Amino acid sequence: MTSTTDTPVADAHRRGGAIVSDERGRIAVRARRRRRTVQVLGYLAMLVALAVVVVPLAWIVLTSFKDRSEIYVQPAVWWPSTWHPENYREATTSVPFWQFLRNSLIVTLILGVIKFVLGGLSAYGLVFLRFPGKNLVFLVIIAALMVPNQITVITNYSLVAQLGFRNTFAGIIVPLAGVAFGTFLMRNHFLSIPPEIIEAARMDGAGHIRLLVRVVLPLSIPTMVAFALITLVNEWNEYLWPFLMADDYSVATLPVGLTQLQNNDGVTNWGPVMAATVLAMLPMLIVFLALQRHMIKGLTSGAVKG
Repeated sequence: MTSTTDTPVADAHRRGGAIVSDERGRIAVRARRRRRTVQVLGYLAMLVALAVVVVPLAWIVLTSFKDRSEIYVQPAVWWPSTWHPENYREATTSVPFWQFLRNSLIVTLILGVIKFVLGGLSAYGLVFLRFPGKNLVFLVIIAALMVPNQITVITNYSLVAQLGFRNTFAGIIVPLAGVAFGTFLMRNHFLSIPPEIIEAARMDGAGHIRLLVRVVLPLSIPTMVAFALITLVNEWNEYLWPFLMADDYSVATLPVGLTQLQNNDGVTNWGPVMAATVLAMLPMLIVFLALQRHMIKGLTSGAVKG
């Protein structure tokens, strides 16, 4: 038979347990509400980012099929009443479009190969070689990332002109061949490679070339794809330096050539201009869509270590 003093104690324990249970329930409800709020805000942010990217692209594509009378009109007409694919024919025939495309392919591919090779070799040297001043070299590379290319335009232009490289592919390619970003990205990824793998390869007698080709690069494919894709897109869209170097159509790239579609009388027929813009975007858009997964994985792995 229990005493009468046990009943208040048991009641207190029950009340305390109920209070704790209610408090835990309220905390769980607040946590779920916070998660839902964060999810809603995240989806809203994605929608805003998607609109910022998609709306201008949709406008460019639709305008490339519009007649001139539907472009210069207020309020703006989004959907063309009649489709004019002739804009694409005019864009490719009124200027040497295919020559501009060939020049862009030459410049982009050569710069891509140069930056890929130099970036991989320099990153390998910074990670796996021992030499005095290595940290200083890396600091110089980081400092180069902070300097916009526009600051060096005047000095580079003067030097290239003195060397007689104006209006040549060499004059366009050589000043753009810096690989500060590629070195930084590849170095960070190389640092994330487990040292046990490197030591095992060295114990098997692998030299630097074999270590780079057989071990380091195969483990760095996603980062290399990201580096290559970023390089190709940047060089394909480069405008200022090719514009300064190109005196005629022989070496002018697509971004420079597209300006030739604008009329000198100040009234531009934007239909062909937008059509040429769509054609210029397609190669890099296809490459990006094909390699976007590798790019995201490569950028993530390259940011593991600093």
